[in-house]
Amino acid sequence: MRIIGGRFRGLGLAEVGKGDPAAHLRPTSDRVREAIFNLLTNGGYGDPVTGARVLDLFAGTGALGLEALSRGAAQCCFVDDGRKAGALIRTNIALTRSAAETLLLRLDATRLAPARAAPFDLIFLDPPYGLGLGEKAVAAALAGGWFAPGALLVWEENAAPVVPSALDLLDQRRYGDTLVSLLRYPA
Repeated sequence: MRIIGGRFRGLGLAEVGKGDPAAHLRPTSDRVREAIFNLLTNGGYGDPVTGARVLDLFAGTGALGLEALSRGAAQCCFVDDGRKAGALIRTNIALTRSAAETLLLRLDATRLAPARAAPFDLIFLDPPYGLGLGEKAVAAALAGGWFAPGALLVWEENAAPVVPSALDLLDQRRYGDTLVSLLRYPA
């Protein structure tokens, strides 16, 4: 696993192997990450990454958020309640020397309290597949004011998620067993 583009391009991240089912770690493959960022930057959405405040829910290894930082995001907040995930994210933050631009919160993404900082422009959501946790996390983030007006949400699942009425579905693409849905929170 490595950073695909930007200032950290080619940097190898801490390895998880094929994933850690006990810790629900299933890292987004380099191929899918590259496809996500190609969609974001070439999909007619302007430049949603440069200068963005990024929220990485169910962050796992932090690869999605770190890829965004590498490509010009201003800062990234990683949310994951797993110990192994937290250790991997801390290691990857150290590898990228991005501590000043990051915040790691050990929280259950499905039970987010009201946001204590400015809302986020770009949100990545990669929950364990097939458990309905993505829908719960989105509901908690919306209720807590974590979405900035006009924010984009990139949601990875193995099947089409139930899209909350507060969000507009912009695009869906399948990459192997991963379905990527791109949604917007109205401005």
